[in-house]
Amino acid sequence: MEIHQLQMLRELGDLGSVKAVAETLMVTPSAVSQQLALLQKSVDVPLTRKEGRALVLTDAGKVLAEAGAAVVNAMADARAAIGAFHDAPDAPVSVSAFHSAGQALFAPLAALVASDGGKSPRLRLSDEDVAQEDFPGLVARYDLVLAHRMDNSPPWPQDKVAVVPLADEPLDVALPADHPLASRRELKPSDVVGETWVTSRDGYSPADVLAAVVAVSGRPAEVLHRINDYSTVAALVAAGGAIGLLPRFTARRVLDAGVVLRPLSGVNSVRKIDILARPETLKRKSVMTVCESLQTVMTELIELSSRA
Repeated sequence: MEIHQLQMLRELGDLGSVKAVAETLMVTPSAVSQQLALLQKSVDVPLTRKEGRALVLTDAGKVLAEAGAAVVNAMADARAAIGAFHDAPDAPVSVSAFHSAGQALFAPLAALVASDGGKSPRLRLSDEDVAQEDFPGLVARYDLVLAHRMDNSPPWPQDKVAVVPLADEPLDVALPADHPLASRRELKPSDVVGETWVTSRDGYSPADVLAAVVAVSGRPAEVLHRINDYSTVAALVAAGGAIGLLPRFTARRVLDAGVVLRPLSGVNSVRKIDILARPETLKRKSVMTVCESLQTVMTELIELSSRA
């Protein structure tokens, strides 16, 4: 049984003719007759009978019409509830971010969202550090997913996820402050390929950039440590014995005076940070509020980094 068929049966009981039902629902009489016939095939007892030229409900038809009215009313309530949920400014919003984004953005995001008072979305924050190809799948578990990919890598599957660009973030060479290369304003692959490295596991941005450095320079790199956590990378670089690659904006909070960042030229070292979501999720007012707040927080972080 289809809801519109039950609605037509109900209207027939109230209005008394197929023509009147058609006029009320703004369809043709033949469409009403066709849908009533399909409804009749789904039950074993007659729902209507002829009385002269009129088509009226049988007792079974009246029972089903009454039940159909309850179904139509319940669907109306459900649509109203969904509408209220979509429009509610304080509805919960779940956000996932890879580790460095969570470290840099979650605290200021929570503070900014909370500044709206009782009408602010209720945040549910989680960190998910996955390989690039696994980020789109996270939209099944979270309303918003902060994801990253290298600028020259395949785009997100926009037939499956909606994409809200957040930032283009370079990965810079992280050096001990007293390293000889720290005095330079910019570094080339040939300057750094011969150093000892701490980098990420394969499939993550630092490893991708180091692979490009190796390809451009034509020399292998000595990788001493494979660490994904940027605070640990920064601590190892500060301790000496290795250099690394750290994102320019989101790693600022884990740096100390013992580490400096220098731009890397000659290879594509830019990663894109995007917000991924299911298209229907972005229609919720609370979700869009969080999206806009994330954009504000990221803009402030970029401005802070440019002044550093």
